Amino acid sequence: HYMFGGSMRVPLVIRLVVGRGWGQGPQHSQSLQATFAHVPGLKVVMPATPHDAKGLLAAAIEDDNPVIYIEHRWLHNTFGPVPRELYRVPLGTARIAREGRHVTVAATSFMILEALRAAETLSRHGVEAEVVDVRCLKPLDEGTILGSVRKTGRLIAADTGWRSCGFAAELVALAAEEAFDRLEAAPVRLCSPDHPAPTSPALCEDYYPRAADISSAAARMLGVKLPPEALEEERSAPHDVPDASFRGPF
Repeated sequence: HYMFGGSMRVPLVIRLVVGRGWGQGPQHSQSLQATFAHVPGLKVVMPATPHDAKGLLAAAIEDDNPVIYIEHRWLHNTFGPVPRELYRVPLGTARIAREGRHVTVAATSFMILEALRAAETLSRHGVEAEVVDVRCLKPLDEGTILGSVRKTGRLIAADTGWRSCGFAAELVALAAEEAFDRLEAAPVRLCSPDHPAPTSPALCEDYYPRAADISSAAARMLGVKLPPEALEEERSAPHDVPDASFRGPF
């Protein structure tokens, strides 16, 4: 579109699956959203709910630009209300998945589920986390994210990709550049470590960020001591499948 002076369009949607599970290792567990979002001209979306999966897909199909539509395999077993009629979730809009006032957790894709689990744990101990579902990495809804960070004064950026040069780093940079005067603590990135995804279940246990990591980071920011049993409850969930009922499709 740009190279031909607006005379040509590329209304193309490419659906991709990312995410961990069943010891698939680096061949099948990569999360490349930051790579795609780095390219000017590409739009990148990552729905976290059934409602957004349909609404974002409809908006992407109707868009005249190429859109990378990324699904985390563990989200394929989630349920939620989806209207039968056609509707769109506008590209470039984030949503507040949970209201809070002490710390902002800006997350993508499956990390929204982990963030909401962490928020429940934190709430029981006096910490109210605001969870922002980024859902569209490019274009990015900077206003919603910054509005939350300015309200809470703290940011945890949770992403399924890698730490170095990743999307979480983009969120931290946004907060540092545009809301530095409102920050009460250094922003935190919670991502996969800079290492290929492991195949061994024992290594997977400590590789992927989970709800307990979000809860711990928020507690450190606020100087709150969480009882060990609270974190153990979060860590007791299966680490290589979303939950005990999950059977596929991948």
